[in-house]
Amino acid sequence: MKRALLAAAGLTAAVIGATFLWLAGHFTDPAAEPVPSLAAALGARRVLGVFAHPDDEQLVTGLFVRADQEGLFTALVTATRGDAGEQAPVVARQRDLGAIRTAELLKNGFALGIDEQEVWDYLDGGVHEVPIDELVDRVERAIRRYQPDLVVSFWPESGATGNEDHMRVGLAAETAAKRLHAAGAGPRWHAYALTPRRALARFGGESGRRIADATPDATHRMPGEIDAKLRGWQLHASQRDFVREVYGVPPRVLYWLWDEELYRVVELGG
Repeated sequence: MKRALLAAAGLTAAVIGATFLWLAGHFTDPAAEPVPSLAAALGARRVLGVFAHPDDEQLVTGLFVRADQEGLFTALVTATRGDAGEQAPVVARQRDLGAIRTAELLKNGFALGIDEQEVWDYLDGGVHEVPIDELVDRVERAIRRYQPDLVVSFWPESGATGNEDHMRVGLAAETAAKRLHAAGAGPRWHAYALTPRRALARFGGESGRRIADATPDATHRMPGEIDAKLRGWQLHASQRDFVREVYGVPPRVLYWLWDEELYRVVELGG
């Protein structure tokens, strides 16, 4: 009887292990080059993130944490205050949400070691309607101000999640970086933060398949600094339960599977 129980326990453990490996395989890109730090692998010394909403920086936590550990300069631009978002859980009056989410963003940025942060006042949910020339000009000014050699943003065709504001900000960052580089005053590299294409296609339904189809292959993958991501959701208190509500699992379970960050890096002019 004891041997039978042990055998059953061993079989259960083997099945659980195999299932985990199968699931986790959907959250990476084996063809991408594994690096301990994207910025270090590229030789970057100054990094600028350009994103749309408070908590978008959660997608690039590992990059910022490792850059800070290496003594690199980091800056973050966020185009909106997140005032039109949903609260999960509700922590404040809705009219105060923009101020709350801005404070959460600044706290998390401080915890990640980001040297400079600025939050713009575009309408949350309305960035995709802003004239592209206006956005590009504003991103150009930020690039001139912070002088990064590495800019990080969204892939314009997918925006990581299909969000229109994400795609618009990604396009503005891409256009500004290319234009300044061509003028001899811009960054050397542009890194696009990606969500795992295989997981989106397999588990994301029709919407996930559309996003996956618009997402390119990753060129690099690096550790995601999961403890810092989990801390980030606690600091973003108004969004603390977002992962559970959207994905149906707690953040710790999601990041147990999705423990890497994926990037497509383009050397400008290369």
